Amino acid sequence: MTRTVAILGAGIGEKHLAGYLALGDRFRVSHVCDLDVGLAEKLAATAGAKAVTDLAEIIADPAVEIVDICLPPMLHVPVALDALAAGKHVIIEKPVAGSLADADRLAAAEANAAGRVFPVFQYRYGRSLETLSRLEAAGLLGQPQTASLETHWNRGADYYAVAWRGTWARELGGAVLSHAIHSHDLLARAFGPVKSVSAMLTTRINPIETEDCAAIAFAMQNGALATSSITLGAADDTSRLRLVYEHVTVESGRLPYAPGEDQWTFTARNPDRQTDIDAVANVAPAKREGFAGYLEAVADALDGKASDAVTLANGVASIELVTAIYHAHRTGQRVSLPIDRSLPICAGLKP
Repeated sequence: MTRTVAILGAGIGEKHLAGYLALGDRFRVSHVCDLDVGLAEKLAATAGAKAVTDLAEIIADPAVEIVDICLPPMLHVPVALDALAAGKHVIIEKPVAGSLADADRLAAAEANAAGRVFPVFQYRYGRSLETLSRLEAAGLLGQPQTASLETHWNRGADYYAVAWRGTWARELGGAVLSHAIHSHDLLARAFGPVKSVSAMLTTRINPIETEDCAAIAFAMQNGALATSSITLGAADDTSRLRLVYEHVTVESGRLPYAPGEDQWTFTARNPDRQTDIDAVANVAPAKREGFAGYLEAVADALDGKASDAVTLANGVASIELVTAIYHAHRTGQRVSLPIDRSLPICAGLKP
């Protein structure tokens, strides 16, 4: 089944469009919307779509089945709510919301709507993450033990020249919300839910309102421990994961925006098991990667097929974890999850 999509935002929307074009039998992009009409026209021409500047035109169009929100974060929830009210499905870039209250409000709206909401966590779709899933299914990993994550990127004045970035009112948070959220999602995917978190956040690299460095410690529900190191002041852009299981140590490459598509190493603690590990790791990937893999899973979910699509529950969990991280930093305490939703921070992350 081919579904009609409108892309809102021609920035990261360009990456989304490439994913749709790779799945031409599943999606048709009908509109590209951006206030910069030149950008909208350029991207729309790639797909034979219509360029528009008015969100309301898309929301009101009954032919549009899916609204893909690639707008600044402060617009994510209000536009998603309008799209759901119009009976459409929603694909929404991270962060799905800027507060846990808004994330819960979006979940309540989805529960009462015909459409579904799919947060964008395209990092989940890559050959090495597929291998990790196969090793887990084969019972070769054993229990999660410890993990270390690095989100070491380079963001300077040119990046923050975009007016909404680095502000509480419009970006809604800093590096924890907008950059490392992908790595933290992968941690939860690999090691299971977080039980508690301790954190230190600071602003050291850029003259912005929000944090651009962090050191975070996680205790997982299964007893495993993990750390996350975040900076926007590195010399280059690197995302790296090291996952230590009972029987296998897993180490990613360094690709910043598609770590799962890089070549990972899977090393058996007992060398006698390495042949079994390699037999699984050397199987060719069966799924698409990156945005194409993410969108294929969305299409399968909408068609009622077996799917590993990202759900809104995953998106709400990501915002709950972000909220716990900020609260742990500001109180100096270890914060347990699920977080107490009566806390003021659940209504907004701004200090």
